[in-house]
Amino acid sequence: MMNLSPFDKALLNLLQAHLPVCSHPFAKLGEELGTDEATVIAHLKALQAAGFLRRIGTFFNSSQLGYEGTLVALEVDEPAMKTVAEAVNQYPGATHNYEREGKYNLWFTLLTPDPALEKRILHEVRALPGVRGMMNLKARKKYKINVQFQLK
Repeated sequence: MMNLSPFDKALLNLLQAHLPVCSHPFAKLGEELGTDEATVIAHLKALQAAGFLRRIGTFFNSSQLGYEGTLVALEVDEPAMKTVAEAVNQYPGATHNYEREGKYNLWFTLLTPDPALEKRILHEVRALPGVRGMMNLKARKKYKINVQFQLK
């Protein structure tokens, strides 16, 4: 397993909240870290290959863009878990799909642009082989947190 160097930690700290929006964001990060774009990209590739980094992206205010979200809890027969999880992952608005312990053992969030589409998707998911139960847990109020890990 790869050990994180001080440079890697500084790079990951910057990426969490300070990815520049410009034509060469990794060159800009390199400037901030006292190196060049190629070095930043090489480190990012190594961090991804070692499993420290899954993806680089941004967050959008989904409600401002016209999307409504819900948290969905599924009760899934264990032998069907992988198949159900893969089916859920095929929906463009499905995010944060996690297997958990307990009666409701597969949880995911779903973002859709209209209630009819959400209803259709949830109906399809509920009908998947191995799904025994479903809870649709609509949010009443959003409490957004911004988790960042300060690596030292």
